[in-house]
Amino acid sequence: RPEPAMSAPLQTLLDALFTSGHRIDIHDSVLTGTATTEDGEVTVIGTTDRIEVGVDHALALAETVLASTAAHPQRPIVMLADTAGQRLARRDEMLGINGYFAHLAQTLDLARRRGARLVTLVYGESVSGGFLSFGLMADHIHALPDAQVRVMDLRAMARVTKQPLEKLQALSQSSPVFAPGVANYVSMGAVESLWDGDLAQHLLQALRTPSDGDLRAARGAERGGRALAAEVCTAVARGDA
Repeated sequence: RPEPAMSAPLQTLLDALFTSGHRIDIHDSVLTGTATTEDGEVTVIGTTDRIEVGVDHALALAETVLASTAAHPQRPIVMLADTAGQRLARRDEMLGINGYFAHLAQTLDLARRRGARLVTLVYGESVSGGFLSFGLMADHIHALPDAQVRVMDLRAMARVTKQPLEKLQALSQSSPVFAPGVANYVSMGAVESLWDGDLAQHLLQALRTPSDGDLRAARGAERGGRALAAEVCTAVARGDA
């Protein structure tokens, strides 16, 4: 069965990000390929159509990362995220979807250690394990203003924490930690910035920005979204906790 044509919004996004050209294929809602920037070639992986990421998708993404780091160890990898989460199917669970996600995360860590810079752009939705397994592994994570980011729905959070839904809904009004939405993730430092305007220049800036380690807790403290995370991390590192 032939693959469906690339949607107009996705084509527009790719053309705006990679004004010097791109060669990106879509198979089963997984994006793989290469693109050209002012600084050279980049590998592109990602998801589209709000896909629920399953074991086959994870393997396809991991295969592209391994091929990239084997042939071009220092070539940057750009990840485009649009996922409704992990696939909640019996087949995927029986095969051990957590292991496939761990494999994907390890391939990205390998690419980083070999010198590749990792940049994620959330352009649609990014939910739960479908995002954690690849997009959240980047050195720099950015998003479009109309993107949606959430790790756990408040109803699911209420079931897990055994807290009343009404209590969590009230907390979400004052604490970004409990609230979905890309603006809250910017406040918490999980998303560095929102990209608007010249997307190609935003991407170049991200690719040229060195990685100084995990600064999410520090950014969250600066932005008022996570009041104690950085302080606790520092205390643990000093051995005070």
